[in-house]
Parts: sequence; structure tokens; C-alpha cells
Amino acid sequence: MAAEGVNREGVNRAGVSRERVNPERVNPQRLIAERLRSHRLAAPAAGPGEAATHMLAVQAQDFTAGRWALAARSRAEPTLRRVDAAFDAGTLVRSWTMRGTIHIVPARDLGWMLSVTADRQRRQAAAVHAREGLDDDVLHRAERLVRAALRGGGRLTRSEFLAVLDAGGVPVAGQRGYHLIVALALRGVVCWGPVVPRAGAPTREQHLVLVDEWVTDAAHPADPLAELFVRYIAGHGPAGAEDFAWWTGLPLGDARRAAAASVPRLTEVDAGQYVAPARPRRASGAPRVLALGPFDEYYISYADRGPVADAGVRDAVGPGRNGMVRAIILADGRVVGTWTHSLAAGRHTDRPVPALLVAGTASADEVAAALDRYARFITS
Repeated sequence: MAAEGVNREGVNRAGVSRERVNPERVNPQRLIAERLRSHRLAAPAAGPGEAATHMLAVQAQDFTAGRWALAARSRAEPTLRRVDAAFDAGTLVRSWTMRGTIHIVPARDLGWMLSVTADRQRRQAAAVHAREGLDDDVLHRAERLVRAALRGGGRLTRSEFLAVLDAGGVPVAGQRGYHLIVALALRGVVCWGPVVPRAGAPTREQHLVLVDEWVTDAAHPADPLAELFVRYIAGHGPAGAEDFAWWTGLPLGDARRAAAASVPRLTEVDAGQYVAPARPRRASGAPRVLALGPFDEYYISYADRGPVADAGVRDAVGPGRNGMVRAIILADGRVVGTWTHSLAAGRHTDRPVPALLVAGTASADEVAAALDRYARFITS
């Protein structure tokens, strides 16, 4: 991006600080270092709730991976129980906030995020709804049944929720039940809230609750689209409109309008890349090797993942044809390996199994230490 409109002090005509570097031409280590800070991987947050507020949304169709994403961005090794307590308290929820994909978000931010993204998600689901016979009459009937069942602080597991619909004359066979849950979530009727206990292993399930009862402190930003861009940049920068369009699933034109409206609140670096003016300070002693879960925001949330992973590594990590993205090992901010771990009852205490993809980038002790942190989390 040309430097037109920038004075000698690096301040543009809107009075916004603008760095005199291009992250596409600067040393790649700088871009990675800035993203590690933005993601709170090199500058951990005080706890999972603070990490969630900073990130705004973390991809979480794998519920355990989403919870680990918050713990990995927190100081003092928070336990799985501590993260789950935030769901039980109503601080965090899970819903389809963008791209037709489920994310963990602060409960207070759910409504305004859906005000930006839900309409496009509904349009994209129109063909599926037509195939499944989910017209407005069916959705209204499902909403009435659900509100009656949950009103007054009720909560339902997925199977209980579907049983309510089926008993009320709204069939849920095949994938119809899933699409009904998503449709009602996009309408802001329900969200995934408190966890469902599971004996002998970490839970992978939550209760569905009514949003208007469960979310008691909803935020109302003046410009939700701009707020979404600013919050994305704070947790992911340096990044630009193309990355934001990919992350949200919004059209590039909307992303560019969001960026333009956000200029007074961000620092712009050359080539249309933005960072938050006040970024977390790197913690002393931050480990150079990290273990992150499947679909982690550090890898998945950009249009171009080349800056953090070579082509062969990206092929191994995904997303592949089945849409899966593997758990990753980072060394100095670059993806150098993958790892696996079972959450089956009786096996969740087994050690995670690493597979290095780039030789000589991380020692066995460094990889073991990174995976040990996850192992302590998942068994606590």
C-alpha cells in the first residue's frame, strides 16, 4: 500500500499511527512474533475467560480443542475444570458464529456477532433447508416447542432436545435434527451452555439453553461490523481484509468496508495489514515449542497460511478433503509437526503421540514438555 497521506511522524490524515514497514518484505520472523503476541501464545492472558475475550472466537467443532485453545493462551496452566466452569457460569458459550462453523465466544458477544454473520449463514444453508423441508413454518414450530421446553432456566442435552422436537411433530431423522439446532442457534434462540458431566473421561457435550435467559449481559457495539474487524485483528494481527473475509465468511466487499470503518482504532502496516495499537507484551521465558489442538486459530484463521507452514506441512495438517485440520506442534511460531490423542474413556490419560514433519526444528524434550502441558490440562 502506498504511503500517500502519511506525514513524517508516521501518522496518517485520520490521526492514526502507521508503521513504515511491509510485513511481506520484512523479516518473516517479525510477522510470526507479532502473531504469537496477538494470539496470546507468547503473551498469555490471565486466564481462559480473558483469553476468550481477547480472541473473541475460537473454532470449536472439536469441543476439547476449543477449550485447550483457551488454556494454551493462559498463564498458570488452567485446568479443564476451570475452563468448563466458565461455561457452567454462563461466561462462555458455543454457537455457529461464522462460516457455518461452531466457535467458543464470550456469552456477552454472541448476539451482536450473529447480527453480522447469521444472515449470510442462513442464505448459504438455504439449499440444505429446502432439501430437508425446513421452511419457515417448520422452524417457527420448532422454536415454539424449544422455548416451551427450556423456559424458566431449563437445559437439554442434544438427545433430549431432539426428542422434544420429534415428540412435538417436528421430525429429526438423519441430519434434519442437526440442521434444526443450527437454524435455531442462528436465530439467536439457543446456544450450547453448561457442560454435561461424563464419567471417567473429559466431557465432549454441552446442554442447550435459551439465549435470552442464559446471556444476561449482552454487549451492544455501535458498529458491529467494525467491532468484529477490530476484535479479529486484536487476536490475530497482523492480518487484513482478505483474512477477515475468510475468517467470518463475509464477502470481501464487506470485509473492506469493515477495515475502512476500523482505521481510527487500529495501527495499519503496509500492504493492508493491521495490528491493535496496544498489543500484549511478550512474557519472559515463553516456550519456543507449543502444542496446539485441531483447528487452532493460529493456523486456520487466515486466507494464506504460508507464513507459518511450508506447503508440504500444510498438506499434512489440512484441511483435507474431509475438512479436518490436525493438531499441530509449533517451533518458533512455525508448524513443524502434528500430534494425536484419544479422549476415549480409559485412554484420555495416555500420552499424546507426536509426529515431527520438519527435522531438526524441535528437540524431543521440547516436544515432550509442550505435550505434557496439554496432558496435565486434559486430566485435571
